[in-house]
Amino acid sequence: MDGPEAKPSVLNSQEAKSPVMDGPEARPSLDAVAPTSSSRRLLYALTALSAIGGFLFGYDTGVVSGAMLLVREDMALDDLWHELIVSATIGTAGVFALVGGDAADRFGRKPVILAASVVFVAGSVLMAVSGTKEVLLVGRIIIGVGIGLSSMSVPIYISEAAPAAVRGRLVTVNVAFITGGQLAASLICGAFSGVDHGWRYMLGLAAVPAALQTLGFLAMPETPRYLATRGRRDAALQVLLRLRGAPDTAEGELRDVERDIAQEHEERSSRPSNVLLAVLSAAGTRRALAVGCGLQVFQQLAGINTVMYYSASIITLAGVRDPTTAIWLAAALSAINFSFTFVSMALVERLGRRPLTLSSMAGSALSLVVLAASFHISYQHSAPVRLWPSDSCHYSICDDCVVSADCGFCFLEAADGGALNGSCVPFVSRQNTSAAVGRCVGLSAAAGDTFTWAPDWCPSDYSWMPILGLSLYLVCFASGMGPMPWTINSEIYPLWARGTCNAIATSCNWFFNLLVSLTFLTLTTAMTKHGTFYMYAGLASLGLVFFYLTVPETKGVSLERIGELFEKPWGLHPPARLAPDAVEEKPEGSRACSVSVQQYSNPAFLGDDGA
Repeated sequence: MDGPEAKPSVLNSQEAKSPVMDGPEARPSLDAVAPTSSSRRLLYALTALSAIGGFLFGYDTGVVSGAMLLVREDMALDDLWHELIVSATIGTAGVFALVGGDAADRFGRKPVILAASVVFVAGSVLMAVSGTKEVLLVGRIIIGVGIGLSSMSVPIYISEAAPAAVRGRLVTVNVAFITGGQLAASLICGAFSGVDHGWRYMLGLAAVPAALQTLGFLAMPETPRYLATRGRRDAALQVLLRLRGAPDTAEGELRDVERDIAQEHEERSSRPSNVLLAVLSAAGTRRALAVGCGLQVFQQLAGINTVMYYSASIITLAGVRDPTTAIWLAAALSAINFSFTFVSMALVERLGRRPLTLSSMAGSALSLVVLAASFHISYQHSAPVRLWPSDSCHYSICDDCVVSADCGFCFLEAADGGALNGSCVPFVSRQNTSAAVGRCVGLSAAAGDTFTWAPDWCPSDYSWMPILGLSLYLVCFASGMGPMPWTINSEIYPLWARGTCNAIATSCNWFFNLLVSLTFLTLTTAMTKHGTFYMYAGLASLGLVFFYLTVPETKGVSLERIGELFEKPWGLHPPARLAPDAVEEKPEGSRACSVSVQQYSNPAFLGDDGA
């Protein structure tokens, strides 16, 4: 067994069991390509373990708002330090998502995911034990490194390991873990909000799933496509055999990958040596990158993270006066977001990526109009200000008063729940939102014996309307626009540019995440609450037009063929489609075949019922 000729072909060793493929019409039977139970278990295990990175991503997104309420009090933070500690993670994640692309191409997808989980353990422990704001800031930066690396590498890892027919569904699992992490964070914030130094538990508990991922992922394989690019054919074939369970399927898929790599090597001499320059010089890859970045940018410009980061604040602004009620309503919204991600998971391989993306964005835009109109109605019926104890808070209605950074509303509550004799009163300071002058001095943010102090809300009969708008928005967004940008980005790039292009698109997501989250409260002051959400509705509508003209359908198309979808320039019409069940003709007499996507649709990959 000293040379390549001495090695028996996997197909030849299975000759008695494999059907003879004498012509283009011949196909192996479904039984021939059916995966074993062990291959299904491995596929599900690697999906779940890698998607813990998504859970940590979502957990940090959800936990920071609740934890910072307690951190601010314990460490006496001013606005600058508050914003710095929150935004440091987002900014660092954007940078390391970009760095992670080159690392994933150089060292592999698995090492990058492992590094991210180890970093997350270290950052979580450091935040939990931090005694100063400087140490806490360092912990937040370390967490940002882990989130940036995992948010870029996990979708690629799952996409490259999954069969074409279930690829979209398995990549969507990662997004389900993200929304599950946000829900878990809401529940943990509620559970520890009354505990001394509860923020330490909130931030430190993330080390538990990160450690679980580190230990479990050590046993997971590298993706076969990455191994093939490194010339490790035997290793790639062994991984495919473990994941597909059938030798002919594994060999045919690996042959397609190798053909794609060989073509890339032939074209390399005509491309710049720098990968980014090569991406920009190749028209098809450049179009794919524009689509990928557009998906991530418009996902953020549709306002999702204003809802996730500020859901409790939005609910309070709608007129819900009890902070505990606002926190648990925010948790209910996280549950809606989590639940409807499974709608996307169920439909992505039935309806396809493009219909889910378009319908979800259209629904999100309409829901944002409903949300904006709800705030507009509340604004038009806002309680009037009758008294002005200070010239610094000279507003005519409650909504304008409480949106100001320095003022709150003091009123006498009428028997019907309305406001009488309202006054707009300055705070003691931005760190102390008690009334500085007037009738509500000394009152907490609740009803006193006579007057009620409302530092950040207004009495309203319409508070249910914005909450309904938020719920509709999350139903529409989670069922398509939440997962589809990640799913489509994991599919549309050629193998040689996959890491770099995913890194750029993920960095776009983080940059606009940071931009939207940092400007939301400023916009509500400058444009009113309803004006801000009307703006988001307009941006979502622009995104819908962009998606209609540029986003192709990738359902059931192998990763090696998707590049064909971007060969033609865009026009004022939907992009071209590829048939998902094409079987490539082989030379006459060849025993090997390129197994069709239709055959990968075997229900054995999903369970007996295909669900």
